[in-house]
Amino acid sequence: MKYMLIWRVESDDAWNNVDPDFDKMIESVGRFNEEMIEAGVLLAAEGLAPAEEGVVVDFSSEPPVVTDGPYGETKELFNGFYLIEVPTIQDAVEWAKRAPMQLPGFKTEIRRVPTIDEFPQDNEWIQKERAWREAHNQL
Repeated sequence: MKYMLIWRVESDDAWNNVDPDFDKMIESVGRFNEEMIEAGVLLAAEGLAPAEEGVVVDFSSEPPVVTDGPYGETKELFNGFYLIEVPTIQDAVEWAKRAPMQLPGFKTEIRRVPTIDEFPQDNEWIQKERAWREAHNQL
């Protein structure tokens, strides 16, 4: 099964706990990535640019409203993710516990990524997606 490990930060103050040495941070993340690669569980991993560079499209009105970051509350943000393939959610939890950002105010949310097989196979749009995935070796 696929799981997404989503890095979250509880508050702006949590960033004060991060070692300012960027090289050390990259090394710790790199070592963790290497562990997951060697274990054969890593499918994808990405960090995200600062919220100040992003926008939000809010569909609460018509037309949708687009606002620049930063956003209202830091807890609404996530800063990066891993996509892993492991047999159980317990395995995903064990990988999350090993992640390098083990500091006060940091959290990792774990969400299962459903497979296309879990959706109605007689649906036209699911059939189109399946065909696209097959054509692009995504199954």
